[in-house]
Amino acid sequence: MDEFLIRAVAAGIGVAVVAGPLGAFVVWRRMAFFGDTLAHSALLGIAIGLLAGFNLTIGVFAACIGVALALAGIRGRGAIAGDTMLGIISHGTLALGLVAVAFAGSAGLNLLAYLFGDILAVTAIDLIWIYGVGAIALAGLAIIWRPLLAITVHEDLAAAEGAPVKTINLTFMLVMALVVAAAMKVVGILLVAALLIIPAAAARQFARTPEQMAVIAALIGGLSVVAGLGGSLSLDTPAGPSIVVAALFGFILSLLAPNFGASKQR
Repeated sequence: MDEFLIRAVAAGIGVAVVAGPLGAFVVWRRMAFFGDTLAHSALLGIAIGLLAGFNLTIGVFAACIGVALALAGIRGRGAIAGDTMLGIISHGTLALGLVAVAFAGSAGLNLLAYLFGDILAVTAIDLIWIYGVGAIALAGLAIIWRPLLAITVHEDLAAAEGAPVKTINLTFMLVMALVVAAAMKVVGILLVAALLIIPAAAARQFARTPEQMAVIAALIGGLSVVAGLGGSLSLDTPAGPSIVVAALFGFILSLLAPNFGASKQR
């Protein structure tokens, strides 16, 4: 197997292992649009990095974390509905990023690679970033797992029992920002939320406990990476979108699985 393909598989699996447990909470808490908002803000981070002349990855992390902090600060405040505010920030940061990139005038910037991912171009440095950020994100998620579950089930009851709701929610948003920034190289800004949502939604059909759902979502995400890369190489299709398509097929199969099992029992 070629070295670039080994790095691509390693990067994809590294992201899937973290995205699975995180995606479970995204599905439970109905925060899919929040993931899109963070992903779209990544393009603004790229533009800031270009204009300021520093590393683009650092710009992406800074933008995602900044938007997560801003959303945590305005959450539940004001007369504007939460989904409306997410829509404004999501599309506003994406548009600002595109305009700022145009102003930066970087002829060597491959914008499509950032929009749809460039997993086949992953370097050893990228792997260090992905696995380093992934380890931090998993550690943070493990620390807040139990109180986050309690808040997800009933936020007011968890607060009444003494759970630090605001701190837990902020930590979760920051973990999500880290994962979105790390996953951008794999599936791109426009599809990163799909890697969070689709494997977790598929895992929901088979899991009986939250922990099972997290593990199964990570497995489905990893299988989607392998299947998507295989399909990309054999069919000459874009790698990032092919991974998401593979995850989509997995989700469709998960919907058919219960019916298939019932027909066999008859």
